[in-house]
Amino acid sequence: MRQFTDGEALSEIVHEALGAGARIAGADRLRGGSKKGVYRVHTDGSRAASVIVYSWAKAENFWPAAEAADAAHPFAPASGLVPFLAAQRRLDGLGVRVPELLLADDSRRRYPADVAVVEDVAGGTLEALLKTDPARASDALSELAAMLDVMHQQHSRHYGRVDVLDRGGAASGESCERLVLERALQDLAEAAERDARIGSAAASLHDRLQELAARVAPRAQHGLIHGELGPDHVLVDAAGHPVLIDIEGLMYFDVEWEHVFLQLRFGDQYPALSRPGLDPARLDLYMLAMRLSLVAGPLRLLDGDFPHRAVMQEIAEHNAKEALALLTQ
Repeated sequence: MRQFTDGEALSEIVHEALGAGARIAGADRLRGGSKKGVYRVHTDGSRAASVIVYSWAKAENFWPAAEAADAAHPFAPASGLVPFLAAQRRLDGLGVRVPELLLADDSRRRYPADVAVVEDVAGGTLEALLKTDPARASDALSELAAMLDVMHQQHSRHYGRVDVLDRGGAASGESCERLVLERALQDLAEAAERDARIGSAAASLHDRLQELAARVAPRAQHGLIHGELGPDHVLVDAAGHPVLIDIEGLMYFDVEWEHVFLQLRFGDQYPALSRPGLDPARLDLYMLAMRLSLVAGPLRLLDGDFPHRAVMQEIAEHNAKEALALLTQ
């Protein structure tokens, strides 16, 4: 049985962030996180009615441990205070709105895990706003598109997570497209063992991936991408401005990887974020690779005790159908 935390355990961290006069009135663990705990801590006697605490305690991570994982790999699990802080600094420096950082602590003196305290952006997610107030959401989408333009126009000859590159490291592999192909083949093998339909079409999917990869021409520069940006990873503040969260995977990579994910997650709203000049060969390869990832990944998560199981099963089911449909296009 996993043991999560509560307001009392987080009190020293919150007092450090807001001052000793802050009184803890309660804490709620927010739904959705699979790699870190996200807590809304309610306070009295401080400048903020509530703050968000991120906890990277081991008990908060529902993903099975990867065997011999290369931590510098662009697709290695992006979790922890170090990648969070590197991403927060980079985006804040670009003027891309992220929650204000109030405290980061890796000392383990006040809490037995790495933690960060950030502002509570109380306007809810863009995903919810798209349903309740489409006109206001449209303005936020336009501003989000401009933020993504700023990010994607930050170029680097090297690809990899920001925290890895910041400390002078280098990502493995010979190119973004090769890394995507290698990961897709691994996801295909894993999905084929778990889903009979994927298993039956495994040879055709393997050949299709190789065919699509062969069409991709080399590229010398890469853009800054979020890596997993859906409308649930965008908050909207009281003034209607978008705020990016779950930023630990920020990296330099092919922007087509970002756009494929945007297309899947934003659906009918994607045209507001689409941009000319994307490489159609990369988009084709990355779309099939992303579909396979969204079969293998959720099924892998279900090997453990992740609580929201129906959602993961639905994601895997939907993407298995979509991956198979790409064989006929």
